[in-house]
Amino acid sequence: MADKPDLNGELTGGCNCGAVRYTLAPGWRLPLYACHCTECQRRSGSACQIAQGAFLRDFTVSGELTEGHYTQPSGTAVVAYACSRCHTRTHVVNEARPAIVMLRAGTLDIASQLSPAVHLWVNSRQPWIVIPDDAIALETQPASAEEWLKLADATQ
Repeated sequence: MADKPDLNGELTGGCNCGAVRYTLAPGWRLPLYACHCTECQRRSGSACQIAQGAFLRDFTVSGELTEGHYTQPSGTAVVAYACSRCHTRTHVVNEARPAIVMLRAGTLDIASQLSPAVHLWVNSRQPWIVIPDDAIALETQPASAEEWLKLADATQ
């Protein structure tokens, strides 16, 4: 089995057509996670959404982006960014955590090497999804920034 990639090192990625590219400088990260909530299922058009969180200050992007604005069930406003040409969603910024960028992990160049360390909202996952024994599985999600940080520490 190949070594796991260094998710705290430099990461690169982009959209499907290549018009948008991004780089994430080495630094702190939230754990790679799969969100199984029904909202993420609907938004991604799949069984779950896989995301990688990092500091926005470490993120640079090139190419023309389109913004989509929506409000999460919690009432938090979110801006989703997508390629203006192919409409691949690359990242989001949440007003509750404006210093954090959430990358859509499927847009990372190393996406095929990734396995989520954490699964959120497993109470609404599709019944055929099997959570690996070594992953952290939460019925919902961390309720505060402190709980997110504890989750990050637990996966390091």
